Amino acid sequence: MPRFEAAGTRAGLTRDRPKTEPPGAPPGSRAGALMVAGASLLWLGQAAELAWAVQRLVEGGDWIDVIWLATAYAVLGFVRASGEAWGNRRLFVAARRYVSEVRAHACKALACSSPFNRERPASGEAASAIGEQADALLPWLLRYEPARWRVALVLPVIVLAIVGLSWAAALILIAAAPLIPLAMMLIGWRAKAASEEHLRALGGMNGFLLDRLRGLSTLRALGAVDATAQRLRACAEDLRQRTMRVLRIAFLSSAALELFSALAVAFVAVYVGFHLLGQIDIGVWGRQLTLGEALFILLLAPAFFEPLRDLSAAWHDKAAGHAALEALAALHGVSRSLPGAMDDPVALPSTPTAGPPTVDIKTLRFKYDGGTPVFEAADLHIEAGEHVALVGASGAGKSTLLSVIAGLAPVISGTVRIAGELLEERSAATLRSRMAWVGQKPHVFSGSVGDNVALHRPGVSRCDVSAALRLAGLGTVAHLTPDVPLGEGGVGLSGGEAVRLALARIAAMPHADLWLLDEPTAHLDSDTARAVIDSLLCMARGRTLVVATHDRALAARIGRVIDVGHINAAPMQRRAA
Repeated sequence: MPRFEAAGTRAGLTRDRPKTEPPGAPPGSRAGALMVAGASLLWLGQAAELAWAVQRLVEGGDWIDVIWLATAYAVLGFVRASGEAWGNRRLFVAARRYVSEVRAHACKALACSSPFNRERPASGEAASAIGEQADALLPWLLRYEPARWRVALVLPVIVLAIVGLSWAAALILIAAAPLIPLAMMLIGWRAKAASEEHLRALGGMNGFLLDRLRGLSTLRALGAVDATAQRLRACAEDLRQRTMRVLRIAFLSSAALELFSALAVAFVAVYVGFHLLGQIDIGVWGRQLTLGEALFILLLAPAFFEPLRDLSAAWHDKAAGHAALEALAALHGVSRSLPGAMDDPVALPSTPTAGPPTVDIKTLRFKYDGGTPVFEAADLHIEAGEHVALVGASGAGKSTLLSVIAGLAPVISGTVRIAGELLEERSAATLRSRMAWVGQKPHVFSGSVGDNVALHRPGVSRCDVSAALRLAGLGTVAHLTPDVPLGEGGVGLSGGEAVRLALARIAAMPHADLWLLDEPTAHLDSDTARAVIDSLLCMARGRTLVVATHDRALAARIGRVIDVGHINAAPMQRRAA
């Protein structure tokens, strides 16, 4: 877990990389792959029995002489099929578990990261990596790993079985075998690059589409819908071209593999045929091959290239899987992480605490990655139960200061104390349990009004939801009863209703006595803003309230007004203030 560090005290969040690396190879996959490869070796026994049966028939035997060979052939076939089924099932279970763990680690890395981290990927790109690209790991684990083990085990055994009969036939196979991996290597490098470009384009298009859908109303107001559609069409065309490029490379590698394997098998067949005709007498160990021995060699020659063929077909699955792993690994490269983000939830008190908390900030220093300092040595004290309005020019640091108080922004140095307790790794989860946060754009989830207020928090009953709606001024709104469904993003809600719904969420938390609100009246008309202010001030009685706002009417009614640009902020922000 990340830890805190401060100049002289343990307060500032360090920028160590969180220990949320993807898990290693899935347990159980090697056993499944070895079982599949071992089951393939049983074909040697089946080929020997089939060749022996043909030899017995050529020598004048009848069906009674080969019935036991046919029985053994069927038994080996049943054992082979059962072994492959068991191994594939074990591989599938291990692969599904591995993909789930990788997704969980990626979600954990995103949950641990600070929302102020500029390296944090876009929502659409992260969703594409976790949802779509992670599925590319399954073909890699289910097809490539067994094929790799079959190449490592089956090929040497087949060569040893053939070299005992004809060293020339074995030499042909050994000479042709490196040509296939060489072609796969040359084509595979390009395949991996093409897969990475394809996945990158897919993630970029998903991120672009999600961003434009979120701002669709703004695009309509600006008349930019057609321009956005043209750009989306260009992204889709680029993705189509990259997809076709990956498919062309896949077909090229398959054609190269079939060419080399067909030529090698044909050379073996020609050699064996001329040897049986007596035209070629070299390549054997001092005697002529029998028909059964020649048939055994011919049955094993295609089986020699079958693992290579499977490996070539799965090579692109490996390239796509590695590209997906790199995309998921990018989600782990978060340099800023939240204190106590993954701690177990603390037990929430059933009744409010003894009193609202104080907020003390000493010598705070904060800056964004690659930017100038927002605060250099800021000091701020807020009394228990005090209502404070943070004002200042845009970019002065109002929202940043709220995030520092909530522990959402990793500071460079300085201390933040809530109710006298230092905000650090061990106390962050406990202190956050008594905080309530309302951002500039409260999100409304697809579900009922009651679900959006309760947010599945333990201890929030239906009565609590109804009481919270009344406190937020929504008790008389007919279409906002607890059972009424809402669409994703709050479709059908006005701006004021969305803000009041967010206030109802925090009203349903009686233990939350430190309220942090960011621009609660932004983009509201004067009448709606006045009603929201009345509800907010009524609900916030007996609680410590900190509001970042540009609304002069809200700041005047709150009482204490703090200009963020004059709390020892960085020079640039002070000039802006």
